[in-house]
Amino acid sequence: MTSVQHLFSLEGQTALVTGGTRGIGQAMTLALAEAGADILLVQRDTSNQSTKEAIEALGRRATIYAADLSSPASVAALLPSILKSEPNTRISILLNCGGIQKRHPSHQFPTEDWDAVIQVNLNAVFTLARDVGAHMLAQPADLPGGRRGSIINIASLLSFQGGLTVPAYAASKGGVAQLTKALSNEWAGKGLTVNGIAPGYIATEMNTALMEDKDRATSILARIPAGRWGRPEDFKGAVVFLAAAASAYVSGEILTVDGGWMGR
Repeated sequence: MTSVQHLFSLEGQTALVTGGTRGIGQAMTLALAEAGADILLVQRDTSNQSTKEAIEALGRRATIYAADLSSPASVAALLPSILKSEPNTRISILLNCGGIQKRHPSHQFPTEDWDAVIQVNLNAVFTLARDVGAHMLAQPADLPGGRRGSIINIASLLSFQGGLTVPAYAASKGGVAQLTKALSNEWAGKGLTVNGIAPGYIATEMNTALMEDKDRATSILARIPAGRWGRPEDFKGAVVFLAAAASAYVSGEILTVDGGWMGR
């Protein structure tokens, strides 16, 4: 029987990560590195070296690839660029964490903001899952647990709820949840697991507007059974679980990390 240490080990694997420069994304990226994975970081440019340096301090390899998730052409060119630069690279983990938020009353929501959110939060997730998924399916099923790889998409509580003044974000994250299930239906039987993580209310830059609204922040906190806003480090265990052999028989799931919000 495989030991727990081996079930959660990512030694010898390479992860491609979007949105890994701050907040939840950075914490999850470092967790993958701590579990043994080398990291390919997708960033708008190479100016922010903080995550790369933190990964390297752990003794893992980190490479930054510049791509603009708001540009369909840039996203489509990403994997070919990586494989041209590193032709022997095998990506066995994809973490789609890049995302943006726009807030307006729905009756005043600008079309350009709707399009921007859908492109970054949903279209880019699909393109990368499709392209990297094809790359993974072309590999032998020789990873621990008889797998070819794992894809982890970051959803949201708004995959299940509507929210206020964030119709594009809610639509995009609802789409991410359903995309995750659709891909899992096709790929789980081929050794490629596809799962999602739905963060609750987390104290990050994206939620600054909520935290600064005293009345809403108080109302939200009162509804979190854990009695606190989440922290980026709360996601480290979840992402390693879904990336590793420990979750080899788990696919199509949206794991909520929300302090008990959805179960209240």
